Amino acid sequence: MSASAASPKQLAFNESQKRALLTLLTDDDLEVYYSIRNTIVEQGAGARDWLKDHALSSDPVLRRRSQEIVDHFERRDADNSFLIFCLKNGEDLDVERGAWLLSKTQYPQINISAYHALLDSYAGDLKDRIDFGARPDRILATINYYIYQEQKFLGNVKDYYDPDNSYLSMVVDRKMGNPISLSLLYILVARRLHLPVAGIGMPGHFICRFQSSREEIYIDPFRKGKLMTKGECMKILIHSGHDYHEGFLSPVTPRQILKRMCSNLHHTYTTHDMADEAMRLQRYMVALSK
Repeated sequence: MSASAASPKQLAFNESQKRALLTLLTDDDLEVYYSIRNTIVEQGAGARDWLKDHALSSDPVLRRRSQEIVDHFERRDADNSFLIFCLKNGEDLDVERGAWLLSKTQYPQINISAYHALLDSYAGDLKDRIDFGARPDRILATINYYIYQEQKFLGNVKDYYDPDNSYLSMVVDRKMGNPISLSLLYILVARRLHLPVAGIGMPGHFICRFQSSREEIYIDPFRKGKLMTKGECMKILIHSGHDYHEGFLSPVTPRQILKRMCSNLHHTYTTHDMADEAMRLQRYMVALSK
């Protein structure tokens, strides 16, 4: 065989083979299903194109299993896209785009443009309500009322280690998240309003800081935007068993935010004994460490 000849796994299935594979894909025997699934996956991403139509089938088993294989290919594409993004961008990367790309590694069907537009709409609503000449605490109070009272975002205290707390698309859909994801949401809305809000990566807890030439206010988005002084943040550090270091209350870079989100997910998947997912997040952390 010549070097240019395609391997059997690269050859497209003919129509007769596709019909046979689809029939076996709905087999009640799970061993048969997984064998057929592997055969289709081995063909490569080309299999995704002809399976997409069957992901809309009236047969619920065929619909579910076809969609699972389509999602496998799309998650693999999303995985590659996120890794490339991490490797090609520096400390000042676009953290919003990075967070949406991270979400796609788990939920490949999401529409990033739609989520971006939704955050635009949040900022648009707030722009009509905020008196930008008011004291910073009044500006932040307006944001807090909108995000936590009207939009009803909250910290997921009951299921703190749910992986969906770290995927920004799910945080927006479910209106709940962990400290860093809610802080990122807060930062992204504030950025659209041209407000000086940055992420503060304290050990064990992530918060935000509003910094102007005359005033600094710390914000805890996980606790409904609670406003704090620097002294109160120092007390939190000391009570949690950490010595105070100035760097603990310094802004972190966008890359560090994304890396910490991945680190949280890695910890969650490891705790839940989800080895494949933990390994995936480990790859992201390595890429973000370069």
